[in-house]
Amino acid sequence: MLDAAATELDRLFAAVEAVPVEHREEPGACELWSVKDLLAHLDAWHRLFLGWEAEGAAGHKPEMPAPGYTWAETPALNDEIWKAAADDPWDEVVARLRASYAEMVAVIEGYDADDLFAKRRYPWTGTTSVGSYAVSATSSHYAWASKLIRAWAKANRP
Repeated sequence: MLDAAATELDRLFAAVEAVPVEHREEPGACELWSVKDLLAHLDAWHRLFLGWEAEGAAGHKPEMPAPGYTWAETPALNDEIWKAAADDPWDEVVARLRASYAEMVAVIEGYDADDLFAKRRYPWTGTTSVGSYAVSATSSHYAWASKLIRAWAKANRP
């Protein structure tokens, strides 16, 4: 799982590097979102996972996906995430994403494979596993963003 996350993160940043610096904050990579907005989104979902895991490890049931939101309201949550990071500088967003990725790796490394992927092992994960949530917040999320960035960059080449 960590190998997949690292590989997809590398692919994500390769896709970002293919976008000229002057275009990385233009809307359109994902509807109104820019490349920067996508990176801020990924960081926010890392932080959501890290919060869930910390609360769960402390024996609490985290509010998922976030306080005041149900899973059906994820689009509204994503819109709030987008608005909250809209004015953040590029370098800050990238630094936060890299830092939260390192935190994700550290947390994931704290589990053995059986515990990571056993469904219903921890009360906070409900019917799924810690690993399933971690994959959603890392490799599969990075692959989604990479695909969007590559397609947008290709469509907007001069």
